[in-house]
Amino acid sequence: MKKLYWRPRGISRSVLVLIALLSLLGLIAVEFLETRQRQPHYGEKLQAAQLALEAMEIIKAERLARGAEIDPEIDPAESGLIGLPMSSVTTVTGWVSAKQTSVNPNFAAVVVEMLKGAGVKKGDVVAVGISGSFPALNICIYAAMRTLELKPIIISSVSASQFGANDPEFLWVDMERVLHERNREKFAFRSVAASPGGVEDRGLGMSKEGRQALNAAIERNGLVFLKPNDFKDSIDKRMTIFAQRAGGKAIKAYINIGGGTISVGTASGKRLFHVGLNLRKPAGTRPADSVMSRFVDQGVPVIHLTKIEDLARRYGLPIQPTMIPAPGEGRVFYREEYNPWLACGVLLGIILSLYAFARSEVGYHILQTTARKRNDLFREPMV
Repeated sequence: MKKLYWRPRGISRSVLVLIALLSLLGLIAVEFLETRQRQPHYGEKLQAAQLALEAMEIIKAERLARGAEIDPEIDPAESGLIGLPMSSVTTVTGWVSAKQTSVNPNFAAVVVEMLKGAGVKKGDVVAVGISGSFPALNICIYAAMRTLELKPIIISSVSASQFGANDPEFLWVDMERVLHERNREKFAFRSVAASPGGVEDRGLGMSKEGRQALNAAIERNGLVFLKPNDFKDSIDKRMTIFAQRAGGKAIKAYINIGGGTISVGTASGKRLFHVGLNLRKPAGTRPADSVMSRFVDQGVPVIHLTKIEDLARRYGLPIQPTMIPAPGEGRVFYREEYNPWLACGVLLGIILSLYAFARSEVGYHILQTTARKRNDLFREPMV
């Protein structure tokens, strides 16, 4: 039975194996010899991260000066930005791992990338909904906006979830005031209004002591006291403040931090919005009424910062770091990419090897044909 494949008899197996081996080695080289490529807006990202680190150090120093103790089990990076397991101003449960992961100044670079993706430019107005649940992330947002020279309108919810800014004497609105007082040029942003937060944005279900602490924080920081009558009224009041403070200018983006229902909506709304940048309405069921849904209805890009550990993995940032990462670390700054010159060289080498293989095969057949004709000529009988 004849074989169904053919191999030129003039080419040794060693040549075929050599070509295959060289191709395999080239593939391995391309795969493992990647190059580090700077990502877009590298300079602004690094500047924002450095500013965020500076702010984090100021807050830590202030907490220590106030006599606070840092628990290394809860705050292994000793950042001073992880709050208490429980206090009178704590709203809901919180994952300590998410709070620990958020203590990373390089999240400021992540926010810069998202704002660039939203199309904001120097001098643009952005609206911001802040809670006390992620003080480190709040700092990163402020640093990103300062670096890009934006004009934010910030409304804060004063209360916080577990392990957030939930010290009744040093809440988030106190932290931002301290930053402002230490360096007004770099840390120019402060909230224009604040609400108690919690259920219906009114601190419902909290103790009398807790509500009094929240009210006192708003008053001592000189902020407009947002006192909503109910859920919808809180959304209406916030949208009114944003519009009034914008002074007729278009709001180019809305930034939300955490999962507050006033900003995000109910559970269904939280599932519909993507973590990170949302440029259009979420597909599917219309999200419940919220500040985010109203902005997206107006065509305003929404940056939704929640599920912090997922966000960290997406941008190559560490989970639960045991020390505050240095500015400039993570895939948000550099990405490992294939070396195009090496890939082209390997491809060219494979092509030349195949070409040489083909040429040698053709040459072999020409020589064989020539020799056969010559032999036939000598074998012809003489007439």
